[in-house]
Amino acid sequence: MASEEKTEVIDTEGVMRLIPHRYPFLLIDRLVDVVPGESVTGVKNVTINEPFFQGHFPGRPVMPGVLIIEALAQTAGALVMHSLGFESEGRLVYFMSIDNARFRRPVLPGDTLHLHTVKQHSRNNIWKFSGKAKVDGKVVAEAVFTAMIKDPE
Repeated sequence: MASEEKTEVIDTEGVMRLIPHRYPFLLIDRLVDVVPGESVTGVKNVTINEPFFQGHFPGRPVMPGVLIIEALAQTAGALVMHSLGFESEGRLVYFMSIDNARFRRPVLPGDTLHLHTVKQHSRNNIWKFSGKAKVDGKVVAEAVFTAMIKDPE
């Protein structure tokens, strides 16, 4: 009988200890399958109560694609902070670039986004990730993005 490897899960409070985002801009509910320094999956339960649905679009609510990419970036940022541990305290993660963003299908109220992010490489304070957002196992968006870890000014 093969043993199953347990992976770390970080709840909402843990996520908020890692990144500074708060309602209404915290776009991940928890982190699962955490492999420090390598990969993580963020989970976002999309509800009709999201503030962006009021205007995007009345009568046909669709989660904005840029917010899906932001959710991927928040997931990656939380992984960076978790991986760096105490060294990351007080530091922030900023977007440097977003490449090859693709949007495959709409994300609707009631969907659960699984935000898979994988580190491609890092050097000093620059980290590059690939990310895929999925609903029911189907890719809804993807991108490659680079971030800089910066000390507060």
